[in-house]
Amino acid sequence: MSSHTATSRRTPAGIKSQQRVKDILQAGREVFAEKGYDAATSAEIAQRAGISEATVFSYFSGKRELCARVIADWYDEIIDAFETGLPRDGTVRQQFAFIVRTHLRLMLVNGTGLCSLVLSEGRTKQHDLSDTLTELQRRYTAPLMDVLARGQVLGHVRDDVPLRLLRSLVFGPMEHVLWDATLSKLRLSQAQIETTANELAEVLWAALQPPQVQLAPLAQFRQDVEEATRRYEASAKAGAAPRAAREKPTSR
Repeated sequence: MSSHTATSRRTPAGIKSQQRVKDILQAGREVFAEKGYDAATSAEIAQRAGISEATVFSYFSGKRELCARVIADWYDEIIDAFETGLPRDGTVRQQFAFIVRTHLRLMLVNGTGLCSLVLSEGRTKQHDLSDTLTELQRRYTAPLMDVLARGQVLGHVRDDVPLRLLRSLVFGPMEHVLWDATLSKLRLSQAQIETTANELAEVLWAALQPPQVQLAPLAQFRQDVEEATRRYEASAKAGAAPRAAREKPTSR
């Protein structure tokens, strides 16, 4: 698990205090996911956690720190799933497909509310969470960037496009799928999620393939040979008919 700032990752002393923080974070995750950052209140979070609002502030300096910690913990769960499940001995394509499937699966199963929070509010430059979320997203996308970079070195991923644009090429369509699920409020079955994830992984991998520039001359040469062969066969067939007529024996 990656480290964060001291304020957002300070460890409370004592088992009771640690449990209290877990309760606050769980309540915070529910409220932020349901209502978004602006509409969420520390009072409601405290109520759901079964404590006073003052107690919340004894562990977190304010709503911003609490929300940042909620999102950081959520990101860490997904990053941990990447790191522990990634097929280390697999091909670049297998590793890429794993990341896409895991990302969509975890988001669609239980994270659409927090996903909406990050996409709709965290990316606004004037939002007071934007700086914090920028760093979190950098960590979050790192596993994919590592796989893409390895793919470029091995020649399995196109290197004529910067990695930052390839990252957008991958996350853009995934975010579109997540937005559709979030806005429609549809509850997809596990089978539907798996099908969507697999199909998207195949489409994205095709877009990441290196352009076959070096094969273009060979393809053109093959076409030229096939065309020349066709013309030769047509010409030979046309010439064979008169010859056959001339060689046909006459009856006596």
